[in-house]
Amino acid sequence: MEIDYPNTPTENYEPLCSEAPPNKRRRKKSIVWEHFTIETVGPGCTRACCKLCKKSFAYITGSKLAGTSHLKRHIALGICPVFRQKNQQSPYTPGSRTGGTGSGTDPPKKRHRATHGLASIPFDQDRCSKEIAKMIMLHDYPLHIVEHAGFNDFIRTLQPQFNNLSFKTVQEDCVAVYLKEKQSLRNLISGIPGYVSLTLDLWTSNQTLGYVFLTGHFIDGDWNLQRRILNVVMVPSPESDYAFNQAVVACLSDWHLKGRLFTLAVDQSFSNETSMGNLRGLLSVRNPLMLNGQLLIGNCYARVLSRLAQDALGAMRETIQKLRESVKYVNTSESHKEKFIELKQQLQVPSSKDLSIDDQTKWNTTYHMLVAACELKEVFNCLDTADPDYKISPSMDEWKRIETLCTYLKHLFDAANILTSPSYPATNTFFLEVSKLQIELTHAATSQDPFVSNLIKPLQERFDKYWKDCYLVLAIAVVLDPRFKMKLVEFTLTKIYGENSDSWMRAVKDGVHELFLEHIAQALPLPALEEGNEGITKTETQQEGSQEGNHVSTVDGLSDFETYINEITSSQHMKSELDQYLEESLLPRAQEFDILDWWKLNKLKYPTLSKMASDVLSIPVCTVSPDCVFDTEVRKMDNYRSSLHPATLEALICTKDWFQSGSSSSQSSTHVSNAIVKMEF
Repeated sequence: MEIDYPNTPTENYEPLCSEAPPNKRRRKKSIVWEHFTIETVGPGCTRACCKLCKKSFAYITGSKLAGTSHLKRHIALGICPVFRQKNQQSPYTPGSRTGGTGSGTDPPKKRHRATHGLASIPFDQDRCSKEIAKMIMLHDYPLHIVEHAGFNDFIRTLQPQFNNLSFKTVQEDCVAVYLKEKQSLRNLISGIPGYVSLTLDLWTSNQTLGYVFLTGHFIDGDWNLQRRILNVVMVPSPESDYAFNQAVVACLSDWHLKGRLFTLAVDQSFSNETSMGNLRGLLSVRNPLMLNGQLLIGNCYARVLSRLAQDALGAMRETIQKLRESVKYVNTSESHKEKFIELKQQLQVPSSKDLSIDDQTKWNTTYHMLVAACELKEVFNCLDTADPDYKISPSMDEWKRIETLCTYLKHLFDAANILTSPSYPATNTFFLEVSKLQIELTHAATSQDPFVSNLIKPLQERFDKYWKDCYLVLAIAVVLDPRFKMKLVEFTLTKIYGENSDSWMRAVKDGVHELFLEHIAQALPLPALEEGNEGITKTETQQEGSQEGNHVSTVDGLSDFETYINEITSSQHMKSELDQYLEESLLPRAQEFDILDWWKLNKLKYPTLSKMASDVLSIPVCTVSPDCVFDTEVRKMDNYRSSLHPATLEALICTKDWFQSGSSSSQSSTHVSNAIVKMEF
């Protein structure tokens, strides 16, 4: 092929004009042309050819100049295979134009900028491999990504020294990171002052396998509420009555939680009466003292709200489908959308909401679609005049019903939205929210409007069952809020039950006192229960003290009196802590009040009650993660994840959760290590 040099390339990647004035100083020729030749491959098309590997690159196409940066990278970064092999024998010295040997095939001289010491940082294969493992876990990339050609080309461009990883290698790296983070979390849990509560969630798969997600909820030594996925247990037969029991036992053993389980929460949609009875029996064995082991929460708050929303939407399925088709009509055609927007402007409708088609696996998207459509109903009602093809507008009566539906969906949405916060709220938050919804639904179920009563009554009956199952736990939690104590419980139960509220309030008072006494029993060494002493325990130390008192006082015959005084004093001391707290005046309701901070500051004043608060305020009411709160379907493990070894799958899911929660041992150095990797590349 003919080699043509019509114009000599310059440093600025432009050919010099042959008619340039003779007195004009020529710019310096780019040194890249010591390693490339120019070939004309067609009219107006010129390519640069590497002298070493003969690979050609774009240079000039018509009036477009490709420049020389990519040519420099080909040599300087060792992408050229011939140069890379040659450079291993004769290392390139950046300080000279021709390299250490003076060979004309050495790479072009690079213009060095200030690097702030980056050149002194050595390349570290192990650290880069670890960062790739973190990247895979954080973003759910498949492990096979390290074997993809595009990924490896990208990595070689950044760092030619990096050795490619295999599936097996990166799998081992991920497991190693998991084990390190797991030990850090295990150390954190071992140092907490109280108990751990567990939630159980079940995912399915196309292989009919089940995956039980066990999430731990606890308050750490600094009084921060923590939520961590502890295990993902594969169960071959998820429909088995003992599937959850096996997962719970495995989790307690794995995390050394024997005797430290406080509550269990599982949604009824995954369990029947037999499996719930088995879990209740397991809880009573693992934690027999706390309310006789009956702290088993049988419903997930998010799933309860989701079922109510689906019931309400299902009651108006045909009308909602008509509205959905109207939204599709507008959104799936640019001409339809333009007519809709033009009509909206003519009618001066002030709505700023986005009109989007809902995702029927997320009920909140259907709610948002309905709300947006209701604000734009005037436009929809007039759209047929501007667009004769539009013939599916809802009637005025249908619009009215949709607006009514949105009114009650808003209560459900606001209640569920609390659960989407990245920081899980303490349990005291939910008594007020759940009771508000109970009151609202009860009132609507007795509405004089037949449409409203028929729509809400089935929802109220279902929610009433949930309320009766969970109100005691939620009420005990709000009693431990110094802004409310028993006052809010009394006020709320009176609003709900009126004259019949006494028995409900009595149950709360009895539950608080019983739980407090059980925490006292847990705090005492070698407790021995005394009959007729309201569950107050007498320790071996106290017994020895009484025996010493008997020995000293046998002369005056008052040994029984001293024993009586010791018991009364001990009993009064232990009871007074709860009584003192309840008798003190309520705190003002400040907007920025942090209940955990308050108990942290008052733990010396209320040593036993503060431990009870750390356990109760971490009781979970929701078994799903924040991104699943509005789901209408059970989560399913995809085929790729199902194909992984169960231990690898658990490592990937758990470590991602720990990284996102910010508690990993390496989290404090994440930004530093990321910066180092960038510098190395």
